[in-house]
Amino acid sequence: MTNAIKLNQPVRNNWTDWRMMKDNRRRKLLVQYAPERVRAKALKKNDVLPPEITEIGAKMLADIPRDASLTRVRNRCAITSRPRGIVTRWRLSRIVWRSLADYNKLSGVQRAMW
Repeated sequence: MTNAIKLNQPVRNNWTDWRMMKDNRRRKLLVQYAPERVRAKALKKNDVLPPEITEIGAKMLADIPRDASLTRVRNRCAITSRPRGIVTRWRLSRIVWRSLADYNKLSGVQRAMW
């Protein structure tokens, strides 16, 4: 019975908190609905087409989930899930980035010396 799973041990997920899970779900929806969303927006914004077709485009856009919009996606730190002060290249918050850079844990980062 040495290979049995211990039930009293905490479970570790890939997500820091529920906000990170929510953001990941929004990113998946964005990828899934992107082509359909572009088509619907093009139909809705086209002034040359008759109003009936632009209304169809508006209805198509309304049927797509709101979380599939690019403005709903938030850049978060991959370690702490902090939403502000993100260093985009590493997807880390400035605080975590600085602590990792201090100990040479990030490639391509060098301390400023003058």
